[in-house]
Formats: sequence, structure tokens, C-alpha cells
Amino acid sequence: MVGAGIIINGRTRLHVVANGTMTGQRYIDEVLLPHVRLFRGAVGGKFVFMDDNAPCHGTLAVQDCLESEGIQRLVWPAHSPDLNPIENVWDSLGRQVAGRNYPLTNKNTLIRALTEEWDKLPQQLLDNVVVRRVEFCITLHGKHILY
Repeated sequence: MVGAGIIINGRTRLHVVANGTMTGQRYIDEVLLPHVRLFRGAVGGKFVFMDDNAPCHGTLAVQDCLESEGIQRLVWPAHSPDLNPIENVWDSLGRQVAGRNYPLTNKNTLIRALTEEWDKLPQQLLDNVVVRRVEFCITLHGKHILY
């Protein structure tokens, strides 16, 4: 499992969850505090955090952490992938990794490939995904976006 954050003109490092399951506490320790808190600090007061409603994101511990860190979370319906632009980024990342010239023979080569390809994704692609997703949602009045 991997995770990352995107924003117009920026992104976090790719975080790889190599072993075990992502729990609420692990999400706090490995994602929120080291990545989201710092990203929010760099962006400033208008930062609004959007996650994907995975079960570990909705724990009381996570809610308490976000509140104590002053991180505002975007409230959105549980079944609204149309609002989550990073899903398109994962597709691009997957295609880039699949198109590499050498075989991914073990977990370490997969992690290296994911990280390298994440770093090579053009920022313009990430910016366009965010802007296009918002424009589509507005144009379609929140209805389903055809992919």
C-alpha cells in the first residue's frame, strides 16, 4: 500500500506501507504527523485536508489528532470517488511502473520503482488532475464523472 498527498504546485513524498495493516494509530504516526502536518505548515491557513474515507482514517484517534494539530478535514460523502483526484494519479503511477524496462522481481524493486516514478510524475499532471476534477464536479452538479 502507498499513500501521498497532492496539491496545486506541490506534493508530499510517496509513503510506502511495507508491512502489516494501516491502523488509525499507524496512520497518525506514519502519515498525518510526518507528512500532513508538515504539508499543512508549508501551505498555511487555507489548507483543507482530504482523505479517502478508509476505515483507519475515521477512527477517534485520527479525529483527535487532526483537531489537536489544527488540521481542517474536508467532509465529504463516503462513496464519492469523483471528489478524490488522487485516484487518477494512482492510475498514472501504475502505468509508469508497469512500463519500466526491467522486471519487478521483489518488494524492494517494486518500492524503488514506485518511488522513482512518483518523483518523475510531472507537477503539471498533478495540477491538472486537481483542477479538472473540481471543474467536472461543478459542471456536473456533483453527479458521476465518466472516466
